Amino acid sequence: MSKVRVAAFSVSLDEYGAGPRQDLQNPLGVRGTELHEWLFATEVFKRMHGQGGGSHGVDNDVAAQSFENIGAWILGRNMFGPQRGLWKDESWKGWWGTNPPYRTPVFVLTHHARAPLAMDGGTTFYFVTDGIESVLEKAKEAAQGKDVRIGGGISLIRQCLVAKRIDEMHLAFAPVLLGEGEHLFGGMNFHSLGFAPYKTVMGENAMHIFARK
Repeated sequence: MSKVRVAAFSVSLDEYGAGPRQDLQNPLGVRGTELHEWLFATEVFKRMHGQGGGSHGVDNDVAAQSFENIGAWILGRNMFGPQRGLWKDESWKGWWGTNPPYRTPVFVLTHHARAPLAMDGGTTFYFVTDGIESVLEKAKEAAQGKDVRIGGGISLIRQCLVAKRIDEMHLAFAPVLLGEGEHLFGGMNFHSLGFAPYKTVMGENAMHIFARK
Protein backbone atom coordinates (compact mmCIF):
# COMPACT_ATOMS: atom_id res chain seq x y z
CA MET A 1 0.00 0.00 0.00
CA SER A 2 1.24 3.47 -0.87
CA LYS A 3 2.42 5.51 2.12
CA VAL A 4 3.16 9.17 2.74
CA ARG A 5 6.59 9.33 4.38
CA VAL A 6 9.00 11.78 5.89
CA ALA A 7 12.38 10.09 5.53
CA ALA A 8 15.94 10.97 6.57
CA PHE A 9 14.75 14.41 7.67
CA SER A 10 17.50 16.08 9.68
CA VAL A 11 16.73 17.94 12.90
CA SER A 12 18.87 19.39 15.66
CA LEU A 13 18.79 18.16 19.23
CA ASP A 14 16.55 21.13 20.01
CA GLU A 15 14.22 20.09 17.15
CA TYR A 16 15.00 22.74 14.58
CA GLY A 17 14.80 21.48 11.01
CA ALA A 18 16.30 24.57 9.36
CA GLY A 19 18.28 27.58 10.38
CA PRO A 20 17.00 31.17 10.26
CA ARG A 21 17.34 33.70 7.42
CA GLN A 22 17.38 31.50 4.34
CA ASP A 23 18.98 33.16 1.29
CA LEU A 24 21.16 32.28 -1.69
CA GLN A 25 24.23 31.95 0.55
CA ASN A 26 22.31 29.92 3.15
CA PRO A 27 19.87 27.60 1.34
CA LEU A 28 19.06 25.80 4.59
CA GLY A 29 19.19 28.91 6.75
CA VAL A 30 22.15 30.10 8.80
CA ARG A 31 24.00 27.01 10.13
CA GLY A 32 21.40 24.76 8.51
CA THR A 33 24.01 22.69 6.70
CA GLU A 34 25.26 21.47 10.08
CA LEU A 35 22.10 19.37 10.38
CA HIS A 36 23.04 17.39 7.29
CA GLU A 37 26.71 16.62 7.85
CA TRP A 38 25.79 13.00 8.60
CA LEU A 39 24.23 12.73 5.13
CA PHE A 40 26.87 14.68 3.21
CA ALA A 41 29.51 12.17 4.29
CA THR A 42 27.69 9.10 2.92
CA GLU A 43 28.37 7.21 -0.26
CA VAL A 44 24.68 7.56 -1.15
CA PHE A 45 24.81 11.35 -1.11
CA LYS A 46 28.07 11.58 -3.02
CA ARG A 47 26.86 9.15 -5.69
CA MET A 48 23.64 11.14 -6.13
CA HIS A 49 25.73 14.21 -6.91
CA GLY A 50 28.11 12.49 -9.29
CA GLN A 51 30.96 12.16 -6.81
CA GLY A 52 33.00 9.18 -5.73
CA GLY A 53 33.87 7.93 -2.28
CA GLY A 54 31.76 8.47 0.81
CA SER A 55 31.21 6.49 3.98
CA HIS A 56 29.50 3.15 4.43
CA GLY A 57 27.72 2.08 7.58
CA VAL A 58 24.47 2.82 9.38
CA ASP A 59 24.07 6.41 8.18
CA ASN A 60 24.62 5.34 4.59
CA ASP A 61 22.19 2.42 4.94
CA VAL A 62 19.32 4.53 6.29
CA ALA A 63 19.98 7.20 3.65
CA ALA A 64 19.69 4.53 0.96
CA GLN A 65 16.49 3.17 2.52
CA SER A 66 14.93 6.63 2.44
CA PHE A 67 14.91 6.50 -1.37
CA GLU A 68 13.43 3.02 -1.67
CA ASN A 69 9.98 2.69 -3.26
CA ILE A 70 9.55 6.45 -3.74
CA GLY A 71 7.29 7.31 -6.66
CA ALA A 72 6.85 11.05 -6.09
CA TRP A 73 8.01 13.87 -3.82
CA ILE A 74 6.30 16.90 -2.32
CA LEU A 75 8.28 20.04 -1.47
CA GLY A 76 7.32 23.39 -0.03
CA ARG A 77 8.08 26.58 -1.94
CA ASN A 78 11.05 27.37 0.33
CA MET A 79 12.64 24.01 -0.46
CA PHE A 80 12.57 24.86 -4.15
CA GLY A 81 14.20 28.24 -3.78
CA PRO A 82 14.63 31.45 -1.79
CA GLN A 83 12.20 33.56 -3.81
CA ARG A 84 9.01 34.80 -2.17
CA GLY A 85 5.77 36.05 -3.66
CA LEU A 86 5.10 36.13 -7.39
CA TRP A 87 7.63 34.49 -9.67
CA LYS A 88 9.61 37.36 -11.18
CA ASP A 89 10.51 35.07 -14.07
CA GLU A 90 11.15 31.37 -14.58
CA SER A 91 14.94 31.52 -14.61
CA TRP A 92 15.20 29.92 -11.14
CA LYS A 93 15.19 26.13 -11.55
CA GLY A 94 16.01 24.97 -8.03
CA TRP A 95 19.11 24.53 -5.91
CA TRP A 96 20.32 21.37 -7.62
CA GLY A 97 21.49 22.31 -11.12
CA THR A 98 20.19 20.67 -14.27
CA ASN A 99 20.01 17.15 -12.83
CA PRO A 100 18.20 17.18 -9.44
CA PRO A 101 18.48 14.09 -7.23
CA TYR A 102 14.75 13.27 -7.14
CA ARG A 103 14.37 11.29 -10.40
CA THR A 104 10.57 11.32 -10.04
CA PRO A 105 7.72 13.82 -10.33
CA VAL A 106 8.10 16.51 -7.65
CA PHE A 107 5.11 18.58 -6.56
CA VAL A 108 5.90 22.01 -5.13
CA LEU A 109 3.19 23.49 -2.91
CA THR A 110 2.99 27.23 -3.56
CA HIS A 111 0.57 30.14 -3.71
CA HIS A 112 1.79 31.22 -7.15
CA ALA A 113 1.28 29.27 -10.37
CA ARG A 114 4.10 28.31 -12.67
CA ALA A 115 4.41 25.98 -15.67
CA PRO A 116 5.83 22.48 -15.08
CA LEU A 117 9.60 22.32 -15.23
CA ALA A 118 11.21 19.23 -16.77
CA MET A 119 14.82 18.58 -15.73
CA ASP A 120 17.46 16.00 -16.61
CA GLY A 121 17.40 12.57 -15.00
CA GLY A 122 13.62 12.11 -14.82
CA THR A 123 12.72 14.96 -12.43
CA THR A 124 9.78 17.17 -13.35
CA PHE A 125 8.63 19.91 -10.98
CA TYR A 126 4.89 20.62 -10.85
CA PHE A 127 3.67 23.72 -9.03
CA VAL A 128 0.42 23.19 -7.12
CA THR A 129 -1.56 26.17 -5.84
CA ASP A 130 -4.79 24.66 -4.49
CA GLY A 131 -3.70 23.35 -1.11
CA ILE A 132 -2.39 20.40 0.85
CA GLU A 133 -5.10 17.90 -0.03
CA SER A 134 -4.72 18.61 -3.74
CA VAL A 135 -0.95 18.26 -3.73
CA LEU A 136 -1.18 14.97 -1.84
CA GLU A 137 -3.76 13.64 -4.28
CA LYS A 138 -1.68 14.62 -7.30
CA ALA A 139 1.49 13.11 -5.83
CA LYS A 140 -0.22 9.84 -4.92
CA GLU A 141 -1.61 9.53 -8.42
CA ALA A 142 1.80 10.21 -9.96
CA ALA A 143 3.49 7.70 -7.62
CA GLN A 144 1.44 4.86 -9.17
CA GLY A 145 1.28 2.76 -6.02
CA LYS A 146 4.70 3.66 -4.69
CA ASP A 147 5.28 5.89 -1.66
CA VAL A 148 5.14 9.68 -1.57
CA ARG A 149 8.02 11.35 0.23
CA ILE A 150 7.55 14.69 1.95
CA GLY A 151 10.87 16.44 1.50
CA GLY A 152 10.14 19.53 3.60
CA GLY A 153 10.46 22.19 4.68
CA ILE A 154 9.15 22.48 8.18
CA SER A 155 5.96 24.34 7.27
CA LEU A 156 4.94 21.65 4.79
CA ILE A 157 5.61 18.82 7.22
CA ARG A 158 3.61 20.56 9.92
CA GLN A 159 0.69 21.09 7.52
CA CYS A 160 0.73 17.40 6.60
CA LEU A 161 0.89 16.39 10.26
CA VAL A 162 -2.06 18.60 11.18
CA ALA A 163 -4.00 17.13 8.24
CA LYS A 164 -3.08 13.64 9.57
CA ARG A 165 -1.76 12.62 6.18
CA ILE A 166 1.70 11.32 7.14
CA ASP A 167 2.02 7.58 7.78
CA GLU A 168 5.68 7.23 8.76
CA MET A 169 8.50 9.51 9.88
CA HIS A 170 12.24 8.95 10.01
CA LEU A 171 14.02 11.78 11.82
CA ALA A 172 17.81 12.00 11.84
CA PHE A 173 18.86 13.83 15.01
CA ALA A 174 22.17 15.55 14.38
CA PRO A 175 24.44 16.38 17.35
CA VAL A 176 23.83 20.09 16.88
CA LEU A 177 22.06 22.79 18.91
CA LEU A 178 20.83 25.54 16.58
CA GLY A 179 18.99 27.63 19.15
CA GLU A 180 16.91 29.35 16.47
CA GLY A 181 15.32 28.65 13.12
CA GLU A 182 12.28 26.62 12.11
CA HIS A 183 11.04 24.35 14.89
CA LEU A 184 9.48 21.04 13.88
CA PHE A 185 7.11 20.26 16.75
CA GLY A 186 6.67 23.64 18.44
CA GLY A 187 3.13 23.91 19.85
CA MET A 188 2.23 20.50 18.46
CA ASN A 189 1.31 17.33 20.38
CA PHE A 190 3.03 14.70 18.26
CA HIS A 191 1.75 11.84 20.41
CA SER A 192 -1.87 12.95 20.05
CA LEU A 193 -1.51 12.61 16.27
CA GLY A 194 -1.16 8.86 16.77
CA PHE A 195 2.57 8.39 16.22
CA ALA A 196 4.78 6.10 18.26
CA PRO A 197 8.49 5.35 17.81
CA TYR A 198 9.14 1.79 16.73
CA LYS A 199 12.88 1.80 16.04
CA THR A 200 15.95 3.76 17.09
CA VAL A 201 19.26 3.27 15.32
CA MET A 202 22.55 4.91 16.23
CA GLY A 203 24.48 5.98 13.18
CA GLU A 204 28.02 7.18 12.94
CA ASN A 205 27.01 10.86 12.93
CA ALA A 206 23.28 10.94 13.74
CA MET A 207 20.62 9.15 15.77
CA HIS A 208 17.78 7.82 13.62
CA ILE A 209 14.31 7.56 15.11
CA PHE A 210 11.51 5.91 13.19
CA ALA A 211 7.85 6.49 14.10
CA ARG A 212 4.57 5.44 12.57
CA LYS A 213 0.87 5.33 13.28
